[in-house]
Amino acid sequence: MLQAGEADVLWRNTSATFSRDAKFDFAGVNYYDGQAFMVRRALGVTHAAQLNGARVCIQTGSTSELNLTDYFRAHKLTYEPVVFDTEDKARAAYGREQCDVYTADLSNLAAARATLAKPDDHLILPEVISKEPLGPVVRQGDDGWGNVVRWTLNAMILAEELGVTSANVDAQRQHADNPEIRRLLGAEPGYGAMIGLSDDFAYQLIKQVGNYGEVFDRNLGAATPLKIERGLNGLWSAQPAGLIYAPPMR
Repeated sequence: MLQAGEADVLWRNTSATFSRDAKFDFAGVNYYDGQAFMVRRALGVTHAAQLNGARVCIQTGSTSELNLTDYFRAHKLTYEPVVFDTEDKARAAYGREQCDVYTADLSNLAAARATLAKPDDHLILPEVISKEPLGPVVRQGDDGWGNVVRWTLNAMILAEELGVTSANVDAQRQHADNPEIRRLLGAEPGYGAMIGLSDDFAYQLIKQVGNYGEVFDRNLGAATPLKIERGLNGLWSAQPAGLIYAPPMR
C-alpha cells in the first residue's frame, strides 16, 4: 500500500532491514525490539536450547520466519514449522495448542500473552535471537514528507528528555528559560518553517498526544495489559541508559 501510494506512512511493527531500506526510507526508530519465543510453562522449558524438535507457530514470509531458520540452523537444532499467513492466525493456533512454541517480536509476544485465557501459564524465554528496529517508513524521494515524519518522532523524544509533557507544555512554552525547549515549542520562531510546518508543530503534537514516554506508558507500560519495561527503549540519558536518542533542536 505504501509503495502504491495508497498510504503515506507505515508506522507499525515493521523492522528496518537492508533490503527494505533499499526500497523505502525509514525515518527513525521508535521501538527497539527483538525476536523471542513463548511457551506454555507446563512444558518445563526455560531456555531456547531446550526447543529441539518443537512445533513452532510462525507467520510465513516474515523476517521472523527467516530468523527462526537461521537460529535453529546455527544452534544445530531441529523444529517443525507450523506456518500461517498472518500473525493473528499463528497466535490463535498457539492458543489452541497446535504448536509448542510461538515466535515473534517481544512486543508481539507480550500482546499475544495478554490475550490468552491464563497469561501467567505462559513464559517468554530469555533468549532474544534478532535485532528488530521498528520505526516509521515513507516512500523514497519524498524528502519533505520524510522530514515531517522524522521530526514528529524526534520532537516526542526530545520532549521527554527535556521534561515537557502534555500536562505542562503550556507553562513550558510561556515560561521556560531553556533555549532548546523554546525552540521545540515554537516560542522562538523559524524552526517549523524549515520543514514546511507551523512553528508550534511540536507544541501541538505534545499537547494532543504527549511525549515519547507518555505514549509508551499509555500503550505498552506497567499500567497496561502488556506490562513492557522500557529497557532498550529508555532514553539514552536514563539510568540505566536506553537507546532512544534524538538530534538536538537547533
